Amino acid sequence: MSSHSVPVISVVGWSNSGKTTFLEKLVAELKARGIKVGIIKHHHGPFEIDRPGKDTWRLFQAGAECTAIAGPGKVGLVIRSAGDMPPGDIAALMPEVDLVITEGYKGSAYPQIEVRRAGHYRGEPSSSARQLVAVCGDMALCEEGLPCFSSEDIAGAAGFIIDLINRR
Repeated sequence: MSSHSVPVISVVGWSNSGKTTFLEKLVAELKARGIKVGIIKHHHGPFEIDRPGKDTWRLFQAGAECTAIAGPGKVGLVIRSAGDMPPGDIAALMPEVDLVITEGYKGSAYPQIEVRRAGHYRGEPSSSARQLVAVCGDMALCEEGLPCFSSEDIAGAAGFIIDLINRR
């Protein structure tokens, strides 16, 4: 594990609220500001990032605890774990990042930014009230008196995040 602690924040929201679209724009803005970002996408069911039948998939199926595929400019890592690996443990495996943002992990203890979009908001936060630090999306759905950013104000959201991680 890494010896330094990378700040982690979570982007949460109900299904189809625009989390991934927000993150695409946010990552580009943070990168433009010199911030190296790692992303952890939380998935609630089984998934495969390896292709069935390929060598690394076959070796993982055979019982390897960890497999990696590496090529010029890119490395993929698959690690066997019992249950959900905590985001902080995953973040520690990400080299040379300044910030890790999770998509999901609504129950985590990390600061959470909730993305809200009309028609996909259930009238109650998807986030943990204790962890909610800002809302992004449809301004009419920002009810808690927290910092709010419209879907177009990616620069404002990025500035808020930079200030947040600098205070920690």
